[in-house]
Amino acid sequence: MKKNFAVFGLGRFGESVVRTLAAAQQEVLAVDIQEGPVNKLMDVATQTMIADTRDEAVLKELNIDSFDYVIIGIGNNMEASILTTMLSKEQGAKHVIAKAETSDQGRVLERVGADKVVFPERDMGHTIVRKLLTNHILNFIDLSDEYTLAAIEITDDSLTNQNLIDLKFRKRYGLTVIAIKHGADINVSPQPTDTIALHDVLTVVGPIKGVRELDAALTK
Repeated sequence: MKKNFAVFGLGRFGESVVRTLAAAQQEVLAVDIQEGPVNKLMDVATQTMIADTRDEAVLKELNIDSFDYVIIGIGNNMEASILTTMLSKEQGAKHVIAKAETSDQGRVLERVGADKVVFPERDMGHTIVRKLLTNHILNFIDLSDEYTLAAIEITDDSLTNQNLIDLKFRKRYGLTVIAIKHGADINVSPQPTDTIALHDVLTVVGPIKGVRELDAALTK
C-alpha cells in the first residue's frame, strides 16, 4: 500500500530517505531551502519544492496534515529543525520523524512534538562496531535498548543435526527463532522439531545480551 511522505532537508540523510522511498514506489515530497539538493531529486521524488519549512505559511500550503509521515532531515541547523518539527505538529502532521545530531537536540525535538527521533551518525557507528566485535551476526535491528532482531550464522558442528527443542535457545539465551535460512530456502515458520544444519542462518528475536552470548558460544 502506498503512503505519502514529506521529507524536509535534503542532505545525505534526507536524500537517502527520498531515494529509498521512491525505489519502494511511495509518494514522496522532497523539500529543501537550497536549489541544488532539490534539483538533484527532481526526477526521483514525486514532487519537489524549494522552500523554508520554518515558514508557517509554507506548511499550510503543503497541507502537512495530509501526509502519513513527515521526516525532518535538518540536522546541522538546530533552530530550523526544532521550529519545523514544532510547526509540523501544530499543523496537524500525523507522524513526525526528526533527525538529531546530539542527545540534547534529540530531547528538545521530543519535547516540541517529534513522534520519533533518529540519530543516523550514532546508529551507523553503533552498527559498525557491533559487527566488528561479533563473528557470526550477519545483521541486526535493535527493537529497543535491550531487545534486538538478529541474523546469526551457525558455524559450530555441535549445534547441527539437532532440532530447536534440543538446542533450547529460548531457555539458554532467551531467544526465539522466527526463521531459518538454508541455502536459498527460507523457513519463515520453523517448527520445534525442525533441525539445524551447518551454515544455516537463524533469524532470532530476544535480548541483546542473549544474542551476544550465542555469538560467543559459536566462537568457542
